Amino acid sequence: MDTYGIPSYREANPAVLSIVTFPFLFGMMFGDVGHGSLLLLAGIVFCLGADAFRGGVLEYAVYGRYLFLLMGFFATYCGFVYNEFFAVPLNVFHSCYRIEDGKDRW
Repeated sequence: MDTYGIPSYREANPAVLSIVTFPFLFGMMFGDVGHGSLLLLAGIVFCLGADAFRGGVLEYAVYGRYLFLLMGFFATYCGFVYNEFFAVPLNVFHSCYRIEDGKDRW
C-alpha cells in the first residue's frame, strides 16, 4: 500500500480490505486440492508450533502463519470447486451435461 502513499488523517486505509480479501482471491487463483492441502498443513504447523520456529530460519513465516492457514483453506476449498488435485482433474462433482458424438447436449 505504500506505493500509492500512506493514508492521511481521517482517510480510508485500503490495507484492511486487502488483508481480509487476499486469502480468498489467492484461493481463487491457486485453486488446487493437493497444493492447497500442503499450504493448509504448513499453516497448521506454523500455528501450533509457533514457539519452535522463533529465532530460526523460518521466524518470518511465523508472522504470517494465519495468512498461510487461510490461504491454504481457501485454495483447498476452491480446488474442490474447480475439481483439481495436483493439476489432475478430480471428478468429485459430476457435470450436468452429457457429451455424445462430440456434441454438447443437455
